[in-house]
Amino acid sequence: MPKLHLALVLGALTVAAAGVGAAPAATSAEQAAGTTGKKTFRWVGCGITKKAFMKELAAAYERKTGVRIEIEGGGATRGIREVAAGKADIGGSCRNKITDHPEELGAELRPVAWDALVVIVHPENPVENITLDQIRGIYLGKIRNWKELGGNDAPIRLYVRRGKISGVGRAIRKLVFADYDVEFKAYKVVKSSGPLEKAVEKDVNAVGITGISSARKRKVKILKLEGKEPTFDNIRKGEYLLYRPLYLVLNPNHPQYAELEKFVKFAHSSEGRRVIRANRTVPYLEALRLVMKEVEQEKRARERGLYRR
Repeated sequence: MPKLHLALVLGALTVAAAGVGAAPAATSAEQAAGTTGKKTFRWVGCGITKKAFMKELAAAYERKTGVRIEIEGGGATRGIREVAAGKADIGGSCRNKITDHPEELGAELRPVAWDALVVIVHPENPVENITLDQIRGIYLGKIRNWKELGGNDAPIRLYVRRGKISGVGRAIRKLVFADYDVEFKAYKVVKSSGPLEKAVEKDVNAVGITGISSARKRKVKILKLEGKEPTFDNIRKGEYLLYRPLYLVLNPNHPQYAELEKFVKFAHSSEGRRVIRANRTVPYLEALRLVMKEVEQEKRARERGLYRR
């Protein structure tokens, strides 16, 4: 299974780097071009990817090619499923497809960057470090007061994403709990990563997990995990514990698939990687050693009981 996983990831890169012939034209992108003078595509999906680098990457691509990419959020699930259904041209996701959900099978995911999962708290919270066991305790409702972590005598207010298949929620369940069905004891459930991050900015007793790529752009404190900071270099070298790829999502049956592939290739180009790096996110091609570490993460999750159902 690890070999298959690795082959799929590297296969996606091979396709992204390959040249593709012209595609037939007949989409809303062309209709938009008729009124604006530019070809326009619609991107939906992962809020972390959106905040991390998509705006800047799309702007750089438009300057280079004249092709406009309009950006919406909505989460990883939306990014996969709307592209698979032909409702959006291109998407973003911070999780892979779920194979037993047929509405996701038509999507093709291309990794373009690496993101780390980080624990965030209010800037005035005195806690600096947290362990995986402490995260489990908080999420299972066994640790309820900040003084148990060396902080203030105050209740811990855990904010979590709605549902179990969001990009962050599914990654936490896989990497921290090895259980996709575990229930979290939340103070408040929010619809996406944006509201979660904003809540932590305002609530002095709040805690939540999100992606480093967007957390860096918020007024929050990012805790060390097992003594390791989620710095650019620690993520790139694989020294930080929790990470996952950020994907662009395509539909191979899209009439302008070849045109959309050009944007993926731009993301992997030296110019595209420079934009991603400037936003302090690790480009996928610059940390390929993490592919093997990702396989190791998968193996550990399996050994701890994931998928044994």
